[in-house]
Amino acid sequence: MVIGAAVVLFIASFLGLTSFDCPSGVDCSGFEKTNAWDSLGLLMSMFLSGVIGAALIVVGRGMPGRKIAGIDLGQFGVAFCIFALWTAFWTIIDMDADAGAGMILGLLATIALAAAAVAAPLVPALKAPLMGAPRPQQPQPYGGQPQAGYGYPGAQQPPYGGQPEGGYGYPGAAQGVQPAQPQPAQGGQQPQPSQGGGQAAPASDFAPFWFAVPVARPLYAEDGSPTPIAELAPGTWYLAVEQRGQGLVAQTQDGRRGVLQDTTGIQRG
Repeated sequence: MVIGAAVVLFIASFLGLTSFDCPSGVDCSGFEKTNAWDSLGLLMSMFLSGVIGAALIVVGRGMPGRKIAGIDLGQFGVAFCIFALWTAFWTIIDMDADAGAGMILGLLATIALAAAAVAAPLVPALKAPLMGAPRPQQPQPYGGQPQAGYGYPGAQQPPYGGQPEGGYGYPGAAQGVQPAQPQPAQGGQQPQPSQGGGQAAPASDFAPFWFAVPVARPLYAEDGSPTPIAELAPGTWYLAVEQRGQGLVAQTQDGRRGVLQDTTGIQRG
């Protein structure tokens, strides 16, 4: 809408500013051809001011964060558009002759331009980016080139179902705490799940594995608290250390553990 109004405003600058009946016997050709380009002050303060404002809004939307003297480009653009409307309104009121096509079309264009510039940050439908939003970073396939730092199961990791090296802290570490394994009780009996209100023991055939989430998902405390303790972000590998019903007990980069309740669509490493 801003771009269209700016184009109309630029076209209007080439049209006549005034319209009147030429008396018989008088040469009025010079007056009829007068447009904004014949008046530098009106051209810069109304027509080109609106075009420049529209350009700043478009550039500010395409490159968010760009500023001039600490002010966002889009805010500069809105100010230019409002100034163009202000100039057009008082110019058309103060004209001695009837307003021509260029002045009328320019006023309408500045109204549309200023309205779109002001409404863009307020109306959700106008906040859509000019180009498609960038897609979330997708986790690389398992076994690819390992990257520095936490968050990627390197090529040295065993396949799904195996024991990851270096414990839960990060993949491929030389040292680390190994996951605790259930020890048989005296007499050869295995530990039994709690019969009270406690949590059930993890399945005996569960083995830790790496996974990534397709979208950001909350991680809840293991005690069942409804308040999330962390958020799992796409593009990062996390370690599942235990099966908890339909969910997974996952460990974050900083060592926090919680329950991922929504496991649909996760990518396993």
